Amino acid sequence: MTRELPVWRSLLYVPVNVDKYVDKAHTRGADAIQLDLEDSVPPAEKERARTLVELAAARVRRGGSDVVVRINRPLGLTVRDLEHCVCPDVDAVAITKAESASHVKLLDEFVTELEEKRGMRAGHTRFITMIETADAFARIDEIPRASPRVVAMNIGGEDFALSCNMQPDEEVLLHPKQHMIIAARAAGVLPLGFIGTVADFSDWERFRLMVRRSRRFGFDGAGCIHPGQVKIVNEEYTPSEEEVAYARKVIRMDKEAAAAGRASFQIDGKMIDIPVVVRAGNLIKRYEAIKRREAKTLAAMEKGT
Repeated sequence: MTRELPVWRSLLYVPVNVDKYVDKAHTRGADAIQLDLEDSVPPAEKERARTLVELAAARVRRGGSDVVVRINRPLGLTVRDLEHCVCPDVDAVAITKAESASHVKLLDEFVTELEEKRGMRAGHTRFITMIETADAFARIDEIPRASPRVVAMNIGGEDFALSCNMQPDEEVLLHPKQHMIIAARAAGVLPLGFIGTVADFSDWERFRLMVRRSRRFGFDGAGCIHPGQVKIVNEEYTPSEEEVAYARKVIRMDKEAAAAGRASFQIDGKMIDIPVVVRAGNLIKRYEAIKRREAKTLAAMEKGT
């Protein structure tokens, strides 16, 4: 199954019930604003919070960002959240504690009904599946394949560690996160997250190095809990000018080698063959998609000023 995937390097969490954060969200430069109905909203506020989603979504997308809403479990809360989230200004919902393919299919069916009733394009509302329990991890390969709405997946580190009775640190979570990246790639969806923790923003240079390392592992984007993280995440999850120049050199020399009847060649003493050429092509495609995303954001900002 081939899916059209969004460019979501940074997804900035914003509690939908805190107006001062909602008001400034569109100025932060995030590829997506993730309006939160879950952990950042206390239980007594959840009923009111979901009624704010539609208007808040229109406000936060003024800067060109996509809009994601992180919804609640259990199912009773999920249904009430979705009734307020399925609207033209919400691009996706983050399904917390996604448990199985049947769970995702059930929500797909409900969202399809809501889109039809509201005259929306079928499939408008996309899904991020969040793996947060040991049971879900055992079904990590089937969950992202359950619906064509699924475009991304991540591991909710704190909840997942709690479910497994483990500490939520980098060393402990390395294996499940690597497993998630592979499962996401196999399903054709974006792997979101960091190798380290998003919670520590006490040292920006250390954070930058962690994000850079995370990209090496294969992550394409991640949630941000502080506006200061957005710029760093956008920069580090974007191929550098040097990487792009090298990739273009690889593509150019591959064409020259093919014309000469060769399938491999060397650059600076390193052999270049088909996997390296394909990787270079993928890097250029991602870079160009990011540049289109940034142009859209810039146009939206200029229109709003």
